[in-house]
Amino acid sequence: MQKRPRSLKQQQARYGWAFVSLWIVGLVFFGLGPIIASGVLSFTQYDIASPPQWIGLANYTHMLHSSVFWQSLKVTTIYTVVSVPLGIIIGITLAIMLNARIRGLRFLRTAYYLPSVVSGVAVAALWGWIYNPDYGPLNAALKAIGITGPAWLESTTWVLPALIIMGLWSVGGSMVMYLAALQQVPTSLYEAAKIDGASIVRQHMSITFPMISPVIFFMLVNGIIGSFQVFTQAYVLTQGGPGYSSYFFVLYLYENAFEYFKMGYAAALAWALFLAIFLVTVLLFWSARFWVYYEDTSLWAG
Repeated sequence: MQKRPRSLKQQQARYGWAFVSLWIVGLVFFGLGPIIASGVLSFTQYDIASPPQWIGLANYTHMLHSSVFWQSLKVTTIYTVVSVPLGIIIGITLAIMLNARIRGLRFLRTAYYLPSVVSGVAVAALWGWIYNPDYGPLNAALKAIGITGPAWLESTTWVLPALIIMGLWSVGGSMVMYLAALQQVPTSLYEAAKIDGASIVRQHMSITFPMISPVIFFMLVNGIIGSFQVFTQAYVLTQGGPGYSSYFFVLYLYENAFEYFKMGYAAALAWALFLAIFLVTVLLFWSARFWVYYEDTSLWAG
């Protein structure tokens, strides 16, 4: 008897495991040990110079009673809630614009994508110059139209919006993903919609967004995870100031670990960050069944 051919789902599963196998090996041999060690250290008082001392849940108790901890969590949450949706909206808008046949298309796609590959420190230095209240080009442009610009990075009101705007600098990376997804949408669907008299807005709402919803979901999950780990911008430009108004969670973790050498407390903060990201990710995967469309529903394992 001939062997029964493998189903598409089985073949995809085999290829998927083959692609991630090296990552799994690296995680087991190089990542699992430090992860377990940080979990153990989170229950200790450890300053590198002396042996760890077991203190139970004291680090977690101190964390929950620390106003700085809650401030860093607040700043990170506000940044995430504002920057991630903005990044998705702008990325999709740019992708739709650059999916049309216009002159200079390759140049425009490259120009929008290029900033996303620039080093984070270089980007921070550039935006530090842009936001300079005395000679920065942003305030100079505002002054030219009769507006007095604020001291962006020195103002408790404007520092977080400034960092959010700076974060949109790399939206070109997500734009490429959306553009690739848009080019996979069958043109026959738009042609049928035009025959039925659907407007451009209706076509995007009923065809474009549902068809690219898996990519939107992917970018949403990665965007939220990335925004919870913001560090470079605040460390280079503001050091968390003024008045803790840009004091991100990972900056708080870094200072406790490498400036105050509170390694046990820093490990507890790292596990708190992991728990927050894990819970948000689980919630997103649960919600995906209500708004993410898969053409082949057999591929959805949710």
